[in-house]
Amino acid sequence: MSQSATAGTDAPRVTVTQARRRIGRRALRPILMLGGILIVAVGSGYYWLTGGRTVSIDDAYIRAAKEVLATDVTGIVQEVPVKEGQRVAKGDILLRLDPRPFEIAVASAKANVGGTISSLNAMKLEYKRMLGDVEVKQAQVAADQANFNRFAALVKSGGVTRAEYDNARFQLAANQQSVAALKTTAEVQLARLGGDPEVDVHLMSDYLQAQARLDEAQRQLDHTIIRAPFAGIVTQVDTVQPGMYLAAATAAFGLISTDRVWVEANPKETELTHVKLGDPVHLTVDTYPGRSWKAVVQSIAPNSGSEFSILPAQNTSGNWVKVVQRIPVRIQIERKDGDPELRAGMSVEVEIDTGYHRTWHDLF
Repeated sequence: MSQSATAGTDAPRVTVTQARRRIGRRALRPILMLGGILIVAVGSGYYWLTGGRTVSIDDAYIRAAKEVLATDVTGIVQEVPVKEGQRVAKGDILLRLDPRPFEIAVASAKANVGGTISSLNAMKLEYKRMLGDVEVKQAQVAADQANFNRFAALVKSGGVTRAEYDNARFQLAANQQSVAALKTTAEVQLARLGGDPEVDVHLMSDYLQAQARLDEAQRQLDHTIIRAPFAGIVTQVDTVQPGMYLAAATAAFGLISTDRVWVEANPKETELTHVKLGDPVHLTVDTYPGRSWKAVVQSIAPNSGSEFSILPAQNTSGNWVKVVQRIPVRIQIERKDGDPELRAGMSVEVEIDTGYHRTWHDLF
């Protein structure tokens, strides 16, 4: 009796407790749902406000100053004193052409300069001699004039014959013409001297032309030796061998700089809104996982990469489709001693810290 009564009394109590729990759960469920939504909204808002500061770019590569070595003279390769992949310093000899033909040209040009100087000095002396001839002839004209005057007085009185008088007159006229001709020749010589009989021959055009030919011959001789314009690593050296004929302006081999290295990134135009010169950059190179470099934005190109393409986009067609352009950005790397080698063409991941913070006004 007591057991059954107790069982009957406990059953309703268990049912009430469960009902209360069910009601509590039902009331808590919307609170949890709204709370979750609120947390997500707050988190999303915080992420959006704090985001937009960093621009990540994966279309970036290591670039380095490079030059295809060549010379503007033609000759036979005499020596290639470097090997493939060798490091060279600025001014190191990379290639020599046979200098003998150019040395002969320099010797000939030097001889021509010396001959020109002698000829110009001879012209100056010749002008002085011409002036002396004019003075001598003028003295002869004075003597002829005196004779003619005497013969003119004597011919009337019969002191001299008419033939002697005519000879004196013709002699005077001939010598006067000779004086005029000598003066003209002297003037021509003076014109060749530039109007100055004491001119410095080193200022005369003939000398300057001869000296220019010597300078050109010396320049060509100097260019038989190709030197490194900057420190770097030589490449494709085996394309040139001693004894090979190398025409002027023909590419010999390449030189890649080890000092002038930078990163060229190509972000989308929509990512450059807040990027500016001097922004700090964090770099990682695919070749060296786990390592990073500090850098700064050095320059932003004034044009997109397609502006200088061989076949630029034609945007006037009826089926035009808008494509987001990429703007090249040059990034200067802060390199330290002990850093691994950065080689041209390596892939790089770039993160630019623009320092920009979004505000709620950016939503409107």
